Amino acid sequence: MAVHVDTGDAELDCKIQQWLEWDKNMSTRQEVTELVSNHCVKELHDRFDVRVAFGTAGLRAGMEAGPARINDLTIIQTSQGLLRYVESMNPECKSQGIVIGYDARHCSRRFADLTAAIFLNAGVRVFLFSKIVPTPFVAYAIKRYKAATGVMVTPSHNPKGDNGYKVYWANGAQIIPPHDKGIASSIESNLEPWKSSWDTSLVESNPLTTDPLDDIMEAYLADLQNKIYDRDLNTNCPVRITYTAMHGVGTAFVKKSFDAVGLPPLIDVVEQVDPDPDFPTVKYPNPEEGKSALDLAIRTANANNSNVIFANDPDADRFALAEKQPNDNWKIFTGNELGAVLGWWQWVCHMKNNPECTDGKDVYMLASTVSSKILRTISLKEGFQFEETLTGFKWMGNKADELIKQGKTVLFAFEEAIGFMCGTDVLDKDGVSAATMAGQLAAFLISTNTTFTEKLQEIYQTYGFHCSNNSYYLCMNPATMTNIFNRIRAYDDGQYPSSCGSFQITGIRDLTTGFDSNQPDNKAVLPVSSSSQMITFNFANGCVATLRASGTEPKIKYYTEICTEPAGDQEAAKKELQCLVDSIVDLWLQPEINLLVPKE
Repeated sequence: MAVHVDTGDAELDCKIQQWLEWDKNMSTRQEVTELVSNHCVKELHDRFDVRVAFGTAGLRAGMEAGPARINDLTIIQTSQGLLRYVESMNPECKSQGIVIGYDARHCSRRFADLTAAIFLNAGVRVFLFSKIVPTPFVAYAIKRYKAATGVMVTPSHNPKGDNGYKVYWANGAQIIPPHDKGIASSIESNLEPWKSSWDTSLVESNPLTTDPLDDIMEAYLADLQNKIYDRDLNTNCPVRITYTAMHGVGTAFVKKSFDAVGLPPLIDVVEQVDPDPDFPTVKYPNPEEGKSALDLAIRTANANNSNVIFANDPDADRFALAEKQPNDNWKIFTGNELGAVLGWWQWVCHMKNNPECTDGKDVYMLASTVSSKILRTISLKEGFQFEETLTGFKWMGNKADELIKQGKTVLFAFEEAIGFMCGTDVLDKDGVSAATMAGQLAAFLISTNTTFTEKLQEIYQTYGFHCSNNSYYLCMNPATMTNIFNRIRAYDDGQYPSSCGSFQITGIRDLTTGFDSNQPDNKAVLPVSSSSQMITFNFANGCVATLRASGTEPKIKYYTEICTEPAGDQEAAKKELQCLVDSIVDLWLQPEINLLVPKE
């Protein structure tokens, strides 16, 4: 039924009319017609002026009508573009197939079915999970089946109204250039829905559809059992661990993984144990948000004489840990602190399980450039190799794949945003295996009468104290964000700053422009992206600070770190780093002038 559209803007009217011709979902059609009828022109511009960007993690946006949001039509358009791109790049893609998984969010199964239908209609084999799964299961299944590509329908830890479409390539890692731009271009060339694209009735009955759930679960658990440090320690572990899936998919998978390696049962946070797309007990379903996200877990742990809390985010690719202190307060470990502890543990496990390994010249650990360099410090003493990558596991996953092809062993990778990759069965962050490895570490530590907090201090006292001070500001205006970074680049009479307050700068790397004063030719070694704002500063006192714009959220993030010798004054280092952070915020970010909102 034709709808008369007259917003007073001919270009906008044309876009809306085109949308209504293509959209067969009555709910989202009604959204648009009501916005038109109520003359909500500003909202219509917001939804129709630009398309939802296919970028850092595929798609991620609110579930509403319009091309700037995620809905049936934008999922169809994206899947059509992905199909055509994969076909153009891989002539064997029909037989190799696509792996498709989905989380417990509203519409996730619907979006997975739409994606599957498009590939099935093109004669492509589809491995479609029959139930909700953790995001790392898609990455794992791609490697196991040697599939051509994979899609996980999830917005990870975003608010309840969002959803996402995460794309993996044939190596099991997230897509990186040139595939991301190639897929984005292919989407633009395939916007009109094909006649068959709306029909999901063939998904379950098509002989090309396979449910990989049982096979992947069995194989994944078998691989975890190959990483057991000491089954007797696990079986006799007296540590009572409280676990929350944050209303997400993790509970069943983490419990099975614990059982597979012989660890005792977990204590459930009852209110959060089952998947619930409305996340009724948390404002933000992200354990990285700290105590506000873990309130119920802390209450449960206190009531059950439990001193350790494990948490996953809703799609179970991130992992968080908290530990009760002697004063009854709870320490929530940062991603950098967990990276130090888990990295150390991976090295210990590797040396025990590979007694023939006399050095680490072919053994690697990775971290993103905004994460702590604690692994580099450990590597210098222990003899393994360390490399840093750009921010995000798409870079670490692909770097790990590159190293594996060179015959190297990659033990561990992490990013400060509580993402951990223990081994290379999954070339992405994996909160299930991270929880299982941390559970085994808990069993080991209790056998030596040591806590996680004490082990972290032992690591600092052995290798050197690494102190981080990371946070973010919300910036709702993209132009403001760009202006902040451009102002920094021209801070000293059109040049990069030579200092930040009393802190002298010794080196600058700008991965937006490609400038790096630390290199002889002033050219950055890491990949450069003009569409991503990111500048790193080295200071004379040894501090490192990075400012970047988030690729998935309206945030300006800062990451700072200072290191000391093993016997260094930790409190003095913390104070010095805080002074630097205060200078960066006051002089460069200028929250009041730029209307930035601090992290709650």
